[in-house]
Amino acid sequence: MSIDTVSSQRLREAMVDQLVADHEAKGLVMRPEVEAALRVVPRELYTPGVPLVEAYRSDSAVITKKRGDETVSSVSAPWLIAEMLDQAVDALDGGLAGRHVLEIGSGGYNASLLRELVGPSGSVTTVDIDPEVTERAVACLAAAGYSDVTVVCADAEQPVTSDRRFDLIIVTVGAWDVPPAWIAQLAEGGVLVAPVRTFGMTRSWALRRDGDRLVSSSDRLCGFVAMQGAGAHEVRYVDIAPGVHLRLDEGQQVDATSVGGLLALPREQAWAGASLPPRTVLADLDLWLAARLRDEVNEVVVLTAQQDAVDAGVVAPAWRFGTPAALHGGTFVYRSALRWSGDVFDVGACAHGPDAAVWAARMVAQMRAWVDAGEPSAVLSVLPAGTPDGDVPAGTVLDKRHSRMVLTFTPA
Repeated sequence: MSIDTVSSQRLREAMVDQLVADHEAKGLVMRPEVEAALRVVPRELYTPGVPLVEAYRSDSAVITKKRGDETVSSVSAPWLIAEMLDQAVDALDGGLAGRHVLEIGSGGYNASLLRELVGPSGSVTTVDIDPEVTERAVACLAAAGYSDVTVVCADAEQPVTSDRRFDLIIVTVGAWDVPPAWIAQLAEGGVLVAPVRTFGMTRSWALRRDGDRLVSSSDRLCGFVAMQGAGAHEVRYVDIAPGVHLRLDEGQQVDATSVGGLLALPREQAWAGASLPPRTVLADLDLWLAARLRDEVNEVVVLTAQQDAVDAGVVAPAWRFGTPAALHGGTFVYRSALRWSGDVFDVGACAHGPDAAVWAARMVAQMRAWVDAGEPSAVLSVLPAGTPDGDVPAGTVLDKRHSRMVLTFTPA
């Protein structure tokens, strides 16, 4: 056994140990079969040319292809792969053994983990639109001993096969919508695990098929390279101040100059008066705020910022990579950075404009309502476009190209 093999095994064991600990810190439990697969598959064979230590970092993706400054393909971060596989196993009664799986967005590593999970009586098909990516996946899978994974080069907006339905479809690229082909290829009762954007915020949803619709059983915060091909949907960014941007993803219309001018006005800060523990899932709060505020304001957007702008005090967002915000008339409001007191924290809002105090208070009132409701997570329902309003479940509706998506929160 070579020194490199020993180093690989040691780093792989350490990576999985860290992933298990990270799960526990989030209040999650890694499925034993997922843990076993992660301990077997040699990740370094899917990241050639990358130092072993980098290949086995639990918190980082490995970029495998760029187009200019844009990342178009990567081997996803192990923590995210593990959480999505857990979602899939949890959502499918009896686990993945013997199941037939379609992966959309290829690279090889995740496909090999799925191959371990489905076992000898199951099958894995992986598809990608980019021939360079599929050629690389074929080579990496063969090098790792997984030559029985079917690799297809195609645009997955259309059906990948005409003669098979899959028990699980798992998507590893960021999607704005769910095309009909994904539902058509999914067996009745089958599960789609996909990173879907709603209000510009991406969550990995585990969605079970029920006839012509999908209903979620879990969601996880995530981020992926954007889908290419016919399913692509460009995210627009508007610069409102140096290093401060708004992410627009649902057809919002924003006057950047007007919003930027609001940031020069005095900031109004309000607090919810909550005492929340570190494990609180604020990703659920963000979707709650987007859904609730949409009925009250002109536009719901996502605020992003460079660290320099945060350090300079231009904005104080809860998370600089994506914080829910809203525009109403001449006022701009967003969820603010947390206020810690010992081992608990409070949530708050910042607002600028003539009605800043009013809208900061309205946002924190919604935060208190979320806490009072038991901090519920969202249920996402995906229905065909054109479904009559009377057949749509109660909740906040987002009309996409192919589907009507509904976010529903049920108090605990």
